Amino acid sequence: MAVRYEMEELVPVVGKLAEAYTAGESTSVTYEKAEQLMGAVLYAIEELERSGHASVIPKEGIQARKAYEMGRRLVEEKVRAALDLYNKLLPVFSHYGNQCLYDTFVRGLPVFFQRYDTRFEPQNSILILDYPVLKDISGDTGIDQIYEFIRCVGWEQKFLRIFPERAVMQMLWSYNRDFRGTGGNVCEGVLWFAAGHMLAGKPFAEMDLGEQDARRIQEALKQMEKTDRERLLRRGIEALIGRDSENDEEMTEYLCGAAWHT
Repeated sequence: MAVRYEMEELVPVVGKLAEAYTAGESTSVTYEKAEQLMGAVLYAIEELERSGHASVIPKEGIQARKAYEMGRRLVEEKVRAALDLYNKLLPVFSHYGNQCLYDTFVRGLPVFFQRYDTRFEPQNSILILDYPVLKDISGDTGIDQIYEFIRCVGWEQKFLRIFPERAVMQMLWSYNRDFRGTGGNVCEGVLWFAAGHMLAGKPFAEMDLGEQDARRIQEALKQMEKTDRERLLRRGIEALIGRDSENDEEMTEYLCGAAWHT
């Protein structure tokens, strides 16, 4: 059940937030700042709705201020969860020569956690996530976007660790000779390498595909609908990770998103 509030219910909440922003000296702020604070209040309330907690709210609802406070706590919890996930992933992280992935994950995300303001501007993602994951997260903002980005990179890293790092680099080079300098998705190259070998009838151990193989693959892909590409990728993924695909369906579904990026 979505919780909606009229402007007159939200204004006092924004006023209290403005008072906190000015350290109690005033509730008067610029129009731009008031707009930002209103965005902060709405973001927290929407976080409550997204969490599913709103489903337990009585039909008569709850006060806007209470909804804001509950939502803000959820935002803070998600920040802690995202940071915990990031810290667990970082020690085993590899960018596989992709500078864009390195800059975004290793250099950029710590800046987000240092600067993110859960109270006065939780709607600000702070970072431009240049590394393209295999899922559209452009509609998310703030910690929702960052948390989802970390989850996506985590799935990619888990999949790529099936192979030795050197093998991943060889696959990427085979897929795109300029893979180090491009901003493409690392996992996508490995997935299409596997799918290409399946189309060409070559074992994965044979890293290089000849020109005839490449033409055969390109022709086959041209004739495929996107749903067919997804089926091909799914077969490749399941061939590579075997039974684990049954135990990690969410990761498998995510990896199949590569079919929609081609």
